[in-house]
Amino acid sequence: MKKKVIVSLSGGLDSAVVLAQALCENYEVEAVGFCYGSKHNKFENKAAQSLANYMNVPFRLIDMRETFKNFQSSLMADSNVKIPEGHYEAESMKSTVVPSRNIIFLSILSGLAWSVGAEEVWIGIHAGDHFIYPDCRPKFFEVMRRAIEIGTDERITLVAPFLHVAKRYIVQRGIELGVPFELTRTCYKNQETACGKCGSCIERLRAFELNNAEDPICYTSD
Repeated sequence: MKKKVIVSLSGGLDSAVVLAQALCENYEVEAVGFCYGSKHNKFENKAAQSLANYMNVPFRLIDMRETFKNFQSSLMADSNVKIPEGHYEAESMKSTVVPSRNIIFLSILSGLAWSVGAEEVWIGIHAGDHFIYPDCRPKFFEVMRRAIEIGTDERITLVAPFLHVAKRYIVQRGIELGVPFELTRTCYKNQETACGKCGSCIERLRAFELNNAEDPICYTSD
């Protein structure tokens, strides 16, 4: 019998490659996304469903809008603070931190994994996240992984296959696995077409450039 894992699927490039990696390793996979009220969330959720359909895995979308409605971040839809433009590791990008988001998501995912008979929860945090996002850093991951193991009586463990890997290598792995990058959503802004100017878009474009590959999505800045 195949080991079952839960993959946190935001609809972004990183989580798409994590999903493909889990399938490549022959796990039984269920993908899970969150509707939590960010500016780009509706586009992410649509992308996640498209990716799950393409890779033929079940997808569960959990509505967390009520929980996050008072959280302060420029990423949230009810915030009047604009999404910053420029480099992904610029100081201004710290405004996009959603407080304790991964603590909340991982707690829910671990409980769901236990409930559906999965043994692992896979997430797409990577080295490019470490500067800005405290709940994506190795120290956080190791403590959260152990907390989940203890809290589930060793039933569930947390896996981050790209924890120490730069975005360029995630794109490289995605190319190797045939990930449909055209279905993914990376831009943080509340618009259908990616802006190509926010930190998230710039990091993505640079990763493709470093692989001598063309990003298949469209940008308003083209």
